[in-house]
Formats: sequence, structure tokens, C-alpha cells
Amino acid sequence: MQLFRRLAAAVTLALLALATVAVGLGDPAFADVPQPWQMGMQPAASPVQADVHSLHNLVLVIVTLISLFVGALLVYVIWRFSAAKHPNPSQTSHNTVLEVAWTVVPVLILVVIAIPSFRLVYFQDRTTEADMTVKVTGRQWYWEYTYPDADGLNFASRPLDAKDGAWKEGLRLLDVDEPLVLPVGKNIRILATSADVIHSYFIPAFGVQRYAIPGRLIETWVRIDRVGTFRGQCNQICGEDHSNMPIAVRAVTDAEFAAWLVEAKKKFATNETAPVRAATEGSPDTVLAAARH
Repeated sequence: MQLFRRLAAAVTLALLALATVAVGLGDPAFADVPQPWQMGMQPAASPVQADVHSLHNLVLVIVTLISLFVGALLVYVIWRFSAAKHPNPSQTSHNTVLEVAWTVVPVLILVVIAIPSFRLVYFQDRTTEADMTVKVTGRQWYWEYTYPDADGLNFASRPLDAKDGAWKEGLRLLDVDEPLVLPVGKNIRILATSADVIHSYFIPAFGVQRYAIPGRLIETWVRIDRVGTFRGQCNQICGEDHSNMPIAVRAVTDAEFAAWLVEAKKKFATNETAPVRAATEGSPDTVLAAARH
């Protein structure tokens, strides 16, 4: 009876948690930032992340069914073959059908998981038809962005000081002074590198996660589905202020992006990080080709 009560309590708590998540996901304010006690991933804002959700849901169903099957089988064995019912244990040592079944069935399950997994890995790797390119450089402890298509526009995106409460929207450890600005509906090539140690560029809503390694350019891409501000963080331990190295991306319409470019070129014309532009001179394809060789 006590075991039954514990199971009932656990199921009730799980249902309440799922209900809370369902209500939260329906709230637009929940969409693009992590929430206290959040369960599950943020809603997808790109085709890659939508596929990540699909794969996650597929694996979750498979794992749940396997867990239920194994749990039920274990309970049955405990009940059916208890010492009280079988004081003399069976001496059975081999069953060909069972041996084949528990070998073939797991292989088939792994194949079912592997096919969409490999498709997703290749899908998120790179885009063959990029509308624009952004170079992301990790530094201790901020991000630097370069737009090779926009005359090498270059600026730093630094965290707002969490110690004195300088963040703008109450998003502690997630606000920056200059967010990365990107247009929606465009295939955007992202080239990640680092100027010092290994960082990791991670934006959950986009399904973007790439290591930034000194001396290398690692490619990925994103096509943002909707206007909004999306948050991420460095998720590779990179030193003292690793926990205060946020990412903010503002997704805008084509017209807003064009207007922002005009203003940004004026604003960052005397950028203190301008010497870094020399590493990105030339067309995006030239930069990428040089990196691959």
C-alpha cells in the first residue's frame, strides 16, 4: 500500500509539472528565454531546432516504452518466480528464440534512432546557399561579431555587469550592450572561432551550438523563423567569468536590418577592435575557403 501511494504521488507530480509546462509554452513571454523550473526545451525558432525537437520526442517515446517494458517485466519476474512459488529454481540455460530476439530488436531500435540522427547532423552542419555570413569570435569574456558582407562591419558584444544590476530587462547574466542583429527568413552562415581559449557558441532556440577554437573556423548556419530577441550563453568553461558570457540575438525584418546596418556602420566606424577586420577581408566565400585550407 505504501508503494502504491508513492507511485500515485509521483504520477500526480509529473502530471502537474507537464500541465505547468504546457501553460508556460502557450505564453509568448516564455518563448525565447529560460524560465525558473523550466522543463523541456525552448520553442524552436529555426528549422534545425524544430528537427531537434522531433528527434528528442522520438527518442523520448522509445526510451519511455523501453523503460515501461523493462519495469513491467521486472515486476512480473519478481512475482512469478519468487522463492515462495519456486523453491527449486529453473535450470534453463539457453533459448534460441530469446537470444535472437534480444539481439535483433535492440539493433532495429538503434537503426530507427540513427537514421534521423544522421540526417539532423548533416542538416545542421552547413548551408549550401547562404544569403549572408557572420563571423563569431569568442574572447574572454565577450563575443565579437564581424559581417564580411557589410564591408567588414565589426563590433563587440559585452555582458552588462551583473554585479551592479546594470542589465536592462531584468535578465540577469543574459543581457548584453550590443546584440547580434540578423534578418528573419535568411540562410545565415555562422563561422565560429576564438581569440584566446575554447568557447562554445550556444543559442537553444536556434539549435546552434558550435565550439569556438583558436586558429580554426567552425561552420554552422541558422534560418530564423520569427522576429524577436533570443538568448544563449557560452557553454564551454573558459575561465573566471565563463558564467557571465551571454549571447543575445535580435531577429528583425529585412527593412529593419537594412536600416540597422546603415546606423551600425556609422556607430562602429571607429571600433576599437577594428584591426581584427584584416582577418576577414574579402568575400565570405574567400574567408571560408581560406579557413578550410
